[in-house]
Amino acid sequence: MLCYSSVFQRVAFLLMAPKLKPQKLHQIAESGAEQLVKKARTMSTESSMKDAFSTYADYLNNFNEKRERVVKASRDITMNSKKVIFQVHRLSKDNKEEVLEKAGKDLEAVREQHFSRLLKELQGTDFWKLRRAYSPGVQEYVEAATFYKFCVSGTLVTLDEINETLLPLSEPSLEPLQINVLDYILGLADLTGELMRMAIGRISDGEIEFAQRIGQFVRQIHRELMLVVPKMDDSHDMKSKMEVLLQSVIKIENACFSVHVRGSEYIPLLGDDAPTSYLLGGADVE
Repeated sequence: MLCYSSVFQRVAFLLMAPKLKPQKLHQIAESGAEQLVKKARTMSTESSMKDAFSTYADYLNNFNEKRERVVKASRDITMNSKKVIFQVHRLSKDNKEEVLEKAGKDLEAVREQHFSRLLKELQGTDFWKLRRAYSPGVQEYVEAATFYKFCVSGTLVTLDEINETLLPLSEPSLEPLQINVLDYILGLADLTGELMRMAIGRISDGEIEFAQRIGQFVRQIHRELMLVVPKMDDSHDMKSKMEVLLQSVIKIENACFSVHVRGSEYIPLLGDDAPTSYLLGGADVE
């Protein structure tokens, strides 16, 4: 009796429960399907975002590793270019051929050993993206190449001539590395400092005419750059180097003028290492 009553109670409860309309059932089904679609879309979006971020992370990691290798190659170019400059500074009227021959071989080694390594990292368009990483080495190389060329022929090596020496190091099928105009001009501004040091050294050795030729060459560089620099984009490095360039011109002119006008007083002191020597103890000489 109790079992039958519980069964009838359940049947009565089901009969008394409100029935859902077909429209309601259809809306419930649609909302459930939309939730499934949204969930699938969310999962797909998260997966695509993860893949995109993974791709970007791999690119940035590879790019940073390449940048470190480029910086290392630039440092090697800088160090070995300085060695070429130091070698050229050993030049005198007694050892000119020997010193320049050694400097020429060292400069060629910088191109073949260190510049070639840099070029392998900068094939394609990466040399525009990584310019700041290798620019110091390129400027130092330009300084060494122009300094060597001046001591060999008394002329200035052009940007096209420097880039032409780099063409054999690049892959023919890819865009070659070309030193840009800004790095060339920055290296050229540094060249004047080395020429000033050489001029002072030649005066102390009694080679007054050679020092005067250096002075004329440096003045010409300064005059030409004064026409170019105002038309360049704002460059703090170029402005500071122009100030140093002007100081180099003034130092050479002062030294040559003093020896020319008051040579009878200073010629006996040329080459003297005493602190009272004008050429070695003066405040204008570095």
